Amino acid sequence: MTQRIIYAIFTFLSVISYGQVKLTMKPDKTDYSGREVVNLTITLELNGDNLVQQSKLMLPDLSKFNMIGSGSFNQGVRDAETNTAIDEYVTRIALEPKQKGKIRIGSVLVTVNNKIYKTEPFDIFIRDIEKKPIANVSNDVYLNMEIDDREVYQDQPTVAVLRVYSKNIDNFRKVKNIKLPEQENINVHPVNLKRSEIDPSGYGNMASQILAVFMVFPNEAGYVEVPAVSASVNTFSNKSKIASNKVKLNVKKLPEGSPESFKNAVGNFKVDVFHSSKEKVEVKKPVNVTVKVSGEGNLADLNLPKIEESPDYDVFAPKITTRLSPGLTGLKGEVLAKYILIPKKAGDLIVKTEPFAYFNPAAKEYVNLGQEKLDLTSFSHDEVLEARSTVEKVNDYTNTLLETVDSPVLKTTSFKVKEKSKFNWNVLLVNISILIVLFLAYLVFRNWQKNRDIIKEKPTSKPLGSVAETEQEIRESLKTDITDYFAYLENLKISGDYQKFFETFEEMDQEVRSQYFQSSKEDFKVFLERHNGRSVAESYQELLQKIQIEKYSPLTSEDSINDLLKDIVKLYSLISK
Repeated sequence: MTQRIIYAIFTFLSVISYGQVKLTMKPDKTDYSGREVVNLTITLELNGDNLVQQSKLMLPDLSKFNMIGSGSFNQGVRDAETNTAIDEYVTRIALEPKQKGKIRIGSVLVTVNNKIYKTEPFDIFIRDIEKKPIANVSNDVYLNMEIDDREVYQDQPTVAVLRVYSKNIDNFRKVKNIKLPEQENINVHPVNLKRSEIDPSGYGNMASQILAVFMVFPNEAGYVEVPAVSASVNTFSNKSKIASNKVKLNVKKLPEGSPESFKNAVGNFKVDVFHSSKEKVEVKKPVNVTVKVSGEGNLADLNLPKIEESPDYDVFAPKITTRLSPGLTGLKGEVLAKYILIPKKAGDLIVKTEPFAYFNPAAKEYVNLGQEKLDLTSFSHDEVLEARSTVEKVNDYTNTLLETVDSPVLKTTSFKVKEKSKFNWNVLLVNISILIVLFLAYLVFRNWQKNRDIIKEKPTSKPLGSVAETEQEIRESLKTDITDYFAYLENLKISGDYQKFFETFEEMDQEVRSQYFQSSKEDFKVFLERHNGRSVAESYQELLQKIQIEKYSPLTSEDSINDLLKDIVKLYSLISK
């Protein structure tokens, strides 16, 4: 009887466990401080052969977090005692909180055999982020580095935006010497370092301005932390350093199955090899061969395909030139590797590049371009000479002469002529004419050297003019180049040296008054009223008053100095006509 009861209990337990679904979501802890990462683990366990997962895991609302990484794996086993299959699916999510305080994380949903299962919601607590004082200025200045796309492939770029925040707009011009992050596992390339317009509706009732936009290329997989961007805040009293936040990236590893020719090219590219010169290739003479990689991606950092070595020629290290500009998915343009080859024998030559492959993140596949080939035909020195026509030989002799003759009158190397495949009498006549002109010019130059000390001009006395003419000549000699002062004042305005700005204005005003023989500002005002009219004199008086007000104002803004400079340029341009 006892054995029957035990058998019935085991049978009942097996029926209960058959077809069981277990769905859970747990955080690594419930209390976080600062910018700690919240790690969530979601586990789905299907215990039974007849269980079918009909939908993907539906995550709760995570808008209060930045998702910086995710990953999943599954494993399946079979229970030997019950002979049932157990499938376990585990998903891990890494989140960065956007706000402090208590945050509720909702349920995860999944549909199995037409039935919806969900987890229980729970709360986590984010403690206040301790902000250290960044800059010793009247109103603090903060830097913030923003990266929207934080999940990229290895060597795939993501765009970073650097913003400055402050309650005092005047502090923006004090932020200088921006230093972009540097680290071995990332490559950083600037996109735009021009400042944007000031946005008055920034975060936390603070105005903001974009200082820089740059691309970050992570060159290793895993969690990569982009270092902070630093800058300096220059004030009249001190100079302090500020730093932005750090940003974590989830860098995905490139898929397996890459070709042997793949190195680190990520994007969309094309490879060409060419020989641009039209001259014949000669044995033991250098030949320029260019390998061009064009497209969009990590062009600035990829390993270029090299020219393969061959017993038919010698190849030397290339000179790399780049023509790049920012694109939507990386840097676009072209990279040129200019090689020098020296053929060892006459005949047909085949120049090959190394095989080249790249990973296209848009299509998520590898593209193998293979090798590029360039066919060349090299000639011996005797074959090159025999192929030349009579006029080409004359041109060659003329060019040699023009290179060796050192003429003090003409730059003879500019008259060199190129080889022509057809006989051209005009070229021959031009070469002969050049030689004759050079010889005549040399004779004229020697004759001028002999006679330059003999011929002397007798100075003529300058007639005396009237008093008015004499005064006009003196005034012209004392006339100040007013545009130099305008340019200097503009530079002082941009640099923010307002004290020097007012000193330079006083110096300019004194120079202009001296030009018109007026020692004081009152006399100069009377002079302007008599010669330029009352309106000009009144404008001069009003400008002096504005100068005094701004000079001794406790707070001088860039806009007021800009308006003042416009009035100065307008008035003094009219006076100095």
